[in-house]
Amino acid sequence: MKVHFHFLSPIGLRNRKKLKIFLESLSKKENTRLAEITYIFCSDAFLLNMNKQFLQHDFYTDIISFEISNDPLGKVAEIYISTDRVKENAKIFKTSITSELHRVIFHGILHICGYKDKTKDQKNIMSAKEDYYLSAYF
Repeated sequence: MKVHFHFLSPIGLRNRKKLKIFLESLSKKENTRLAEITYIFCSDAFLLNMNKQFLQHDFYTDIISFEISNDPLGKVAEIYISTDRVKENAKIFKTSITSELHRVIFHGILHICGYKDKTKDQKNIMSAKEDYYLSAYF
């Protein structure tokens, strides 16, 4: 498998093998070759520290994606997800933790596939892609 999950902060993530296969398929559909992608599930405090250290942002976020390398064998990336933000956002958006968790997981790999979310148009495209892959997965 090219996809790995590490848990510094617990959150229920079922059907991991199925999800890994789906993420590899998603990257192929998006014309992105993966060598290795690692998801690290962590706390707000952990991700806030990373946000300050690496991006000079002093605020909570649900996800930070780092593309480590992009060579002919494929991209190597790390995606950090705050389980605290996922749970909080699930409440705010009135959705399940499972759905919000998968939305953020797909959001992360879409960043690695080249999608951005800085402008309104980019956010709309990203959101549509997230919805598409959520529907395809569930």
